[in-house]
Amino acid sequence: MSVEAFAAAVTEAERLIRNPPFEISEQELGEGLEYLAGSVRSSVQAAFDYDLVHPVLVNATHQYARQGLDNPDAIYFNAYLDEGASYVVTGRRGTAADLSFQIMDGTYSADGSPTSVMAFDDRELEVAEDGTFEWRFGPELGLKKGATLIIREVFSDWAGEERGTIRIQRLDTAGVPRGPFLPADMEKRWGVAAKMLVGRIHTWFQFPQWFTYTEPVNTLTVPRSTPGGLASQYSSLGHYALTPDEALVVTVPACDAAPYQAIQIGSKWYVSTDYEHHQTSLTRDQSHVDADGQIRYVVTERDPGLANWLETTGHTDGVMMLRWQRVERELGEADAPQVEVVPYASLTTRPDLDAQRVTPEQYKERIEARQVGVARRMIS
Repeated sequence: MSVEAFAAAVTEAERLIRNPPFEISEQELGEGLEYLAGSVRSSVQAAFDYDLVHPVLVNATHQYARQGLDNPDAIYFNAYLDEGASYVVTGRRGTAADLSFQIMDGTYSADGSPTSVMAFDDRELEVAEDGTFEWRFGPELGLKKGATLIIREVFSDWAGEERGTIRIQRLDTAGVPRGPFLPADMEKRWGVAAKMLVGRIHTWFQFPQWFTYTEPVNTLTVPRSTPGGLASQYSSLGHYALTPDEALVVTVPACDAAPYQAIQIGSKWYVSTDYEHHQTSLTRDQSHVDADGQIRYVVTERDPGLANWLETTGHTDGVMMLRWQRVERELGEADAPQVEVVPYASLTTRPDLDAQRVTPEQYKERIEARQVGVARRMIS
């Protein structure tokens, strides 16, 4: 029975989580088991929402199901595409900072990244005054079975920007009823879910080894086009390792050529850390920008009383990423973040941090705003 195969996959995935290719603390094991639960949920959802005849947009990555250093500012949608089929994507553009579309010829795996067939943002669509739009595509793209549509709605101002609406329809099967569910179909889907689950764990063990951990610790790369990502997205990658008496100061120019600019830190599982109840990420709208046009972030475990504090939430080491989206020009050295490791005690006397000092009550208000912001756009 394929249900038994899925149960065996859960057992194997748990074994992988309990014995990862890196050292973990008791807290990180607990987070790993939470990551496993989200992966089980997403794998079942993906397998049973899989419908090539009548595709739907699935949101399988969110705060309860994290993967691939998921962006705290994004709502992700994906749909599976079929060879020779015709589609229409329709919707109403909300006020998010970025709305982007990508078609890939497969999915991420431990063997590598899929190829991007096409990638663009809504600037290439005809968006009406009321925000509505339509995009049609089909056989002219040379799609093969297994291709995936990925849509990202990305928010910079969690309090002010509003979600839009979006849907996909396969045109050449419109009006055709879905066939009955047979036992063999269900067994096949459980088998697919089993394969997805174990593959997902292996994939995100491997992915940061290709791009992130190749860099020296406590550094960030010059912005470059995101590997396997969007044409209009740049990213800077890195990883940190800090003692309780150290802090990382990341200084980056506020980029006027990108309406969306953000930073986040993540765990060894290559997923976001708790961005709802802790400040583990910040967009430019959420950040204090100094008078010289620089944004100075401080990564540390202990509260330094600063607006741009990025909480490590018990992780002495982890990954970091900056993103720029909807860019209007190429980014390079002048846009790159500068990183320095400093004594934690020095943060109280640095004059370049004085303008962003906050009280505990003000920081509590920032956390409350994050909780409300996530709730406003949550899809689970």
